[in-house]
Amino acid sequence: MSVLSGKKIVLGVSGGIAAYKTATLVRLFIKAGAHVQVIMTPASKDFVTPLTLSTLSKNPVYSTFYNEDDDPSHNGERAKQNTQWNNHVELGLWADLMVIAPATANTLSKMANGNCDNLLIATYLSAKCPIYFAPAMDLDMYKHPSTISSFETLKQFGNTIIPAESGELASGLSGEGRMAEPENIILFLENDLESKLPLKGKKILITAGPTYEAIDPVRFIGNHSSGRMGFDIAKSAAKHGAQVILISGPTHLHIDDSNVTLIRVTSAQEMYDACHNYFETIDVAICAAAVADYKPKNVAEQKIKKSDTEFTIELEKTKDILASLGKIKKSQFLIGFALETENEIENAMLKIQKKNLDLIVLNSLQDEGAGFGKPTNKVTFIDKNFVVEPQDLKSKEAVANDILNKVILHYEKNS
Repeated sequence: MSVLSGKKIVLGVSGGIAAYKTATLVRLFIKAGAHVQVIMTPASKDFVTPLTLSTLSKNPVYSTFYNEDDDPSHNGERAKQNTQWNNHVELGLWADLMVIAPATANTLSKMANGNCDNLLIATYLSAKCPIYFAPAMDLDMYKHPSTISSFETLKQFGNTIIPAESGELASGLSGEGRMAEPENIILFLENDLESKLPLKGKKILITAGPTYEAIDPVRFIGNHSSGRMGFDIAKSAAKHGAQVILISGPTHLHIDDSNVTLIRVTSAQEMYDACHNYFETIDVAICAAAVADYKPKNVAEQKIKKSDTEFTIELEKTKDILASLGKIKKSQFLIGFALETENEIENAMLKIQKKNLDLIVLNSLQDEGAGFGKPTNKVTFIDKNFVVEPQDLKSKEAVANDILNKVILHYEKNS
């Protein structure tokens, strides 16, 4: 999955011949899973049509501060009513990142000096997100002191240049100044964004789902865990740049992310073995699985026949995965989950001490909207210093992000 997936991107197109490449660029953004809003300077419409970019981006294309009703029969008050204001502030605040490609010498100068005479520059000046620009001009313009000055000023603003490439130029000359190819712009953005992710270089182990403890070849002891919480944590961890090992019990869920290695297990013993196989090499362990506390002492080799009116199964304790990891942890940041029905806070605090945890995520079945098989969760964070932080009812995706923010904060404090 591309780091651009889900990103809201404002693409600014200025008036250079390289504007024709933006059709391919928009298509690649959409293919990567991004949401694209195109803003064109009036001059850029001589090189690529708004209809083309609107069709590819699946959004209207903006180029002026307002759109008027073009029907000449609509005049007076009716025309005023049909005037639509294109709010540059909203566009700037909507974006997760802004890419200006092509960025001509004229547009770069306006950006550097705040010469706000079109919607693109107004949106640029309003944006709070990371800004990238891909210069496109002839080689002499590219090397001109005024252009170099614009580059330096924009870098001081915190903007990032996507370097121009060398090749044949519109003038017929060959040299530096050609806008980076769309595929290279995508690659540059992905590499730059990935390098800045807060968990880049971290390896996180996550457990998810239930475990099934066999009674015979067809029956088992299990629970109602869907695994969704653990899978959402894995997605969030990967989104923040981590390499994830997701160890999951039986569940119908799947995950498609190159940063996530999914290991499927069935029993508590299999999950125990998998966790210990990887624990020494990881930085963070988040144990969200609902592991069975007990298993049948003896597993029948054949299906047990329904003969007697009563049937007794002798159970024995499974190995406590979380406690076993707490005993051997060194520098790992260890997070556990607790599902309680009474004395929730007190029992969770005891688990922190007993299992040597850094943080526990407390679930209560008393809270409406929390528990197994639901899209929402209501948790309380308790750290090893017994600081208690109750959270509101949220989607499991939002809870997963909150958990990863705790991990990020841990490393920021210890960096």
